[in-house]
Amino acid sequence: MAAVYKSLSKSNGTSTQASNDAEKKPKNRQRVLLIPSRGITQRHRHLINDLYSLLPHSRRDAKLDTKSQLHQLNELADLYSCNNVLFFEARKGKDLYLWLSKPPNGPTIKLHVQNIHTMEELNFTGNCLKGSRPVLSFDKAFDGQAHTRLLKEMLTQSFGVPKTSRKVKPFVDHVVGFSLVEGKVWLRCYQIAETETPRHVAKEAKPASTATPISVPGEKPGDPSISLIEIGPRLVLTPIVILEGSFGGPVIYENKEFVSPNQIRSDLRRKKAGSYNSRAEQIGEGKAKRRDLGLRSGEGVREVGELDDRVVFA
Repeated sequence: MAAVYKSLSKSNGTSTQASNDAEKKPKNRQRVLLIPSRGITQRHRHLINDLYSLLPHSRRDAKLDTKSQLHQLNELADLYSCNNVLFFEARKGKDLYLWLSKPPNGPTIKLHVQNIHTMEELNFTGNCLKGSRPVLSFDKAFDGQAHTRLLKEMLTQSFGVPKTSRKVKPFVDHVVGFSLVEGKVWLRCYQIAETETPRHVAKEAKPASTATPISVPGEKPGDPSISLIEIGPRLVLTPIVILEGSFGGPVIYENKEFVSPNQIRSDLRRKKAGSYNSRAEQIGEGKAKRRDLGLRSGEGVREVGELDDRVVFA
């Protein structure tokens, strides 16, 4: 009886210890919902497919019919057990906006997507295992301001693949880089390629021309050389506004330097219209001058009137 009691106490002790260890280590439960709006183009759809293949913890859904009632995305995220939403909003079949939200309490960041290049268009030689976890690399400039630090945290939670994801593979073979240049976020993806170099080869040997070498501290001549090969896709994100809630709430940041593509197209049309109007005014002024001089339009001949010499002395 004592042996049974002793074994039970040991099992209880190990179970309580395991439960305590599980409580001490919080699990990273991140899941992303990828959903587009109506009116996306073929390039936009290919971009969403590329991001879906790079994010094994994501869930893709059909197109959202409405563009005004975005609070419905909170209900969809709750339905699919997602705590991150990437909503791609297409406008006029040309412009693409990305809503990066953290439901149900927020915040929400609206970004303008430019310079889109999909994997199929780039056709790079790099490749990575589907379902592998990426290494997130952020520029040092993200720590400069408050809104860039918030943007960095939102991108980390959306693109950082947790270990406990259902479709994740136990490999880390690519890098997702975020660079902040002139207030815009440049996104690039690279494959981590390892090449074994023989011991008799010098350390200063040049790597392949298509790869970017990485200097590893403490690297020896016999160690494998590590390089980065770009995979794709490429895109540039311009922050527009940051909302306090999820797809709503007060504006806590607004980019004053952002100019909408509609305004740019309107200015170009107005400029073309202004040049046309100036030419039309010049033509009208020329006709008026010729009319005052009594010249016929388009000719250098004076019109014959009633008091002309050729009429009086005919």
